[in-house]
Amino acid sequence: MLLKRLIVCLDVRNKKVTKGVRFRDNIDLGDPVEMAKNYSLSGADELVFYDITASAENRPIDLEMVRRAAENIFIPFTVGGGIRSVEDMRAALLAGADKVSLNSLAVRRPEVLAEGARAFGRQCVVLGMDVRKNPDFPSQYQVVTCGGRHPENLDALEWARQAVELGAGEICLNAIDTDGVCAGYEMTITRLIAQNVSVPVIASGGAGEVSHLADVLTTGKASAALVASMVHTNRFTCAEIKVQLAACGIPVRMA
Repeated sequence: MLLKRLIVCLDVRNKKVTKGVRFRDNIDLGDPVEMAKNYSLSGADELVFYDITASAENRPIDLEMVRRAAENIFIPFTVGGGIRSVEDMRAALLAGADKVSLNSLAVRRPEVLAEGARAFGRQCVVLGMDVRKNPDFPSQYQVVTCGGRHPENLDALEWARQAVELGAGEICLNAIDTDGVCAGYEMTITRLIAQNVSVPVIASGGAGEVSHLADVLTTGKASAALVASMVHTNRFTCAEIKVQLAACGIPVRMA
């Protein structure tokens, strides 16, 4: 049986980890590398760093942060934000990242997914998807980009399928409606996409209790659950989350 993964997300702005609700009202929390080291030691399976203002500021991802992280943690980590080309992907991977997340760029230029998969292997290419409920679309969910600021005329399920065909090796699915609310993941779209693509789906947006992770990893069919608020606020450690997941019969890697 495949192990389910616990992934901690660190949104980075001005070299600080920050957290908001539905992409708004962010507060700064601490140094990303120090926080990453702590999560690595406390049982996280993977980490995700998002440079959340890089695209809006039209600059590349903070490669110095990527290098510092690579020197200080010993679990896989993904980076995203400010990736504008295959050359930027290469720079991030050479700086020590294991995977690169493509979001707005992939929507604007879908062929970059195929280019990245050919250059580095599809295991290095993650599709980052931000979605919002919209009954005007076939799946009832719409893709949005630019940190939730730009709605796209793109159905979430259609885009997920297309991205996997092009070369995405994993999908990180973030539901803006539940992001930071800590009331549970958006189960409907998570399950719909997970059941209709051939690659792992990471559920993101809404974790507040361990039961939320248990639900999305079982009923929601996700391969991994991404958390932020529930560990950033010290309500849970990664180890505590895993102990409770294991008690629910969910296969996880224990330290």
